[in-house]
Amino acid sequence: MFFERPEAGTQALLVHVVQDDSSAAEFTELVLSAGLVAAACIHVKRRSAHPKTFVGSGKLQELLVLAEASGAELVIFDQDLTATQERNIEAALARRVIGRTGLILDIFGQRARTHEGQLQVELAQLQHMSTRLVRGWTHLDRQRGGSGRGQGSSMGIQGTGETQLESDQRMLRARVKLLNQQLAKVKKQRQQNRRARVKADIRSVSLVGYTNAGKSTLFNRLCDAHVHAADQLFATLDPTLRQLELPVIGKAILTDTVGFIRSLPHGLVNAFRATLEEVQQADLLLHVVDAVAAERDNQMHEVNGVLEEIEAQTVPQLLVFNKIDLMDEAPRIDRDHQGTPVRVWVSSLTGAGVDGLIQAISELLGQQVIETTLQLAPNEGQLRAELFALGAVQGEETLEDGTMNLQLKIELHRLQRLGKRLPGLSTSLAGSVAE
Repeated sequence: MFFERPEAGTQALLVHVVQDDSSAAEFTELVLSAGLVAAACIHVKRRSAHPKTFVGSGKLQELLVLAEASGAELVIFDQDLTATQERNIEAALARRVIGRTGLILDIFGQRARTHEGQLQVELAQLQHMSTRLVRGWTHLDRQRGGSGRGQGSSMGIQGTGETQLESDQRMLRARVKLLNQQLAKVKKQRQQNRRARVKADIRSVSLVGYTNAGKSTLFNRLCDAHVHAADQLFATLDPTLRQLELPVIGKAILTDTVGFIRSLPHGLVNAFRATLEEVQQADLLLHVVDAVAAERDNQMHEVNGVLEEIEAQTVPQLLVFNKIDLMDEAPRIDRDHQGTPVRVWVSSLTGAGVDGLIQAISELLGQQVIETTLQLAPNEGQLRAELFALGAVQGEETLEDGTMNLQLKIELHRLQRLGKRLPGLSTSLAGSVAE
């Protein structure tokens, strides 16, 4: 769009920079997720990045030889590169060069389906691109002739005109401003929806976790939804909300969010902030963990780092260790010394442990759950139906005169709210609760 750069193909030379938290396997998965072919891979160890070419002149020559031998048409680094480094490496290798952020943005651009998702991805791409315009790619320094209609034109004085770089920067700023305005409307709509849910006393639960941990598969299992799920990084990008039925609690909203990854570009976090506010405002986070992943602890650390960045670290969290069908673990709920659920072991693929997960969610969301007996008159059948819909009725006895005695397990404030709608019921509620 803005650059005169070498043409990109599908054959890629992968440059994996070996670090303590880096993973060559994850890097390769990212490349494959972008629809590229890994023609060759080279591992590089460096204490510090070379300011001009990141890898130094000797290694740069080695990359050129390997790229020519493998037929690679582009070179991808598993680290972020500065605009100067990208330009210098491209000049030396005569091939398109992409850093980690550029690769992730390309994947997001391919996966965004909803209007909101496309807006967020485009904003992140433009913000990333803006750093590549500064520092002057040579063709962007050309000047456009002055029109002669500006200030002083009546005297025959013409300005030097606007350089192509300045023109592109101006267009980019205008587009970024427009995208921010559109995303502000999205944010406002989400805030209105959240206020409506709070007013209706509907709890919110958000799925978070490292990419490819199985969040979308678990989402489909819990809500009987049909969200796209695949064994690949960032298979699902667009946020999805569905109704979740919980015992005692009743209706809740479950949100499936974008997966996190090591070194998730800061621009993406900012662009997706309207979506990630669903996480920040949730009543409970289900932190889905790939229980069989070799880097399981590091992945959990990365997710918690992103949650801290979006100021969601204080939201109550339940660990969900997924994919137990691939390991020797039985479905179960792990509790702390107070009996509160802290970890659930499930298989989103087979459904093992999902009932336990629903039970744990209900326990964590429940506020002042009481067990009581409530007596309803024959004409109060609507309230009876709503109590059954909440899953609050544990048992029922109908007397000869039609009076119904219901054994309930329900949140106290929900029962009181229902009781205010029927004359005389508040008194019977008070008596029932006292018992």
